[in-house]
Amino acid sequence: MNDFTIIRRSLSARTLSTVFTTLSVAVAVGLMLVLLMMRDSGRKAFERGSGNMHLLVSAESDPLTSILNSVFYANPPRRPIEWPKFQQLQRVAPWEFFIPVQMGDSYRGLPVIASTSEIFSKFKPDAEQAWKLRDGRFFEKEFEIVLGSKAAAETGLKIGDEVALTHGAPKRGEADKDAPAPHVHDEFKFKVVGVLEPTGSAHDRALFIDVVGGWIIHAHDRREAEAHAAHGGDEHDHHDHGLETTAEDLTDEDRKITAVYARVATRPGSDASAMIPPTFARLRADPTIQVAQPTQEINKLFQIVGSVDQILLAMAGVVMASSGVSILLALYNSMEQRRRQIAVLRVLGASRGRIFRLVLAESIVLGLIGSAIGVAVAFVGVRLVTAAMKERLGLVIDAGIEPRIGALVVAGAIMLAGVAGLLPAIVAYRTSVAKNLRPLG
Repeated sequence: MNDFTIIRRSLSARTLSTVFTTLSVAVAVGLMLVLLMMRDSGRKAFERGSGNMHLLVSAESDPLTSILNSVFYANPPRRPIEWPKFQQLQRVAPWEFFIPVQMGDSYRGLPVIASTSEIFSKFKPDAEQAWKLRDGRFFEKEFEIVLGSKAAAETGLKIGDEVALTHGAPKRGEADKDAPAPHVHDEFKFKVVGVLEPTGSAHDRALFIDVVGGWIIHAHDRREAEAHAAHGGDEHDHHDHGLETTAEDLTDEDRKITAVYARVATRPGSDASAMIPPTFARLRADPTIQVAQPTQEINKLFQIVGSVDQILLAMAGVVMASSGVSILLALYNSMEQRRRQIAVLRVLGASRGRIFRLVLAESIVLGLIGSAIGVAVAFVGVRLVTAAMKERLGLVIDAGIEPRIGALVVAGAIMLAGVAGLLPAIVAYRTSVAKNLRPLG
């Protein structure tokens, strides 16, 4: 009988113990690999959304909030930048682009981004890759709309469809049936003219319109309210559909924006500029606005996340150590029942050294099986996590790990299993043949 058969029968004789021991190793290896795979790839996904902008200007309370709201669409920005202020900021520096963005409307719960055509021609959602169209074209005038890839898939809209936008963002988990219905800008229909290719960023969840069209629909609400007030009516009455609003009716009060995507002029082919620090300092000195450098804010975010990440990695290490203890206990506790078997093997010619190697090999096999299951669990777990991130945030995370690091994790688990098997192997090595072959009873 060869060593492999002896080990296989030994493990199958203790099926329940074998299953739970290998599962403890699998959980430890799987958790460690998932954390390592997600750590760097998650950061790259966030960097992809901010693209080639140098600065983000807003009126938010802090820089990180402005990035999360205006780039990743976590929540609608609360405070706008007035139009005269925007025009003043345009003169602060030699901008390569200074693109106004207005958020606040939605369609079926997805954010609507009002901007200029420069958001497609100059801003890149990925610093290495510009926007690409899957179908149609970019918007060229008011009341045309371009869909992000995820927005198109989720809404089922196609080229030529017309939609009316909803004022404000929906409240998640809203269950109050008595809550007022959201206001729909049904006086204006936006025609779908384009569908974007996936960018792997939160922009895939958005619908894009021309900023003038966004201003017009809100100016129309203002003018209706003024007309009702002038006639002594209730501004909440049904819309006066006889009133027409065009770009000529816009005032500076109507031209509100919630953020600016800005890039300082650089040399061709270069992403850096000596003008960035002084421009940032000059804007930051203005107390009426908030200026953020996306790269710095993402670094801060991942410093916070990194602390949690280290805790989780430490927990995974503890789980791995506990799996080694499980192997040790499983094998050590089985020694009492196996002393007679070991004595029989010794009588049949097995040396002490072979007995030692058999028990140690059994421990290593447990580590191998658990590690193999752990690798499979890690890849399934990463797929689930990345799918959830794509579904909820529109972020495409290409999770991966360097083969060398993955091999080190697996090798570490197997080595730990081997170390855990040393004590049971020593006990087996020292088992007395004469004492354990005495007649029972």
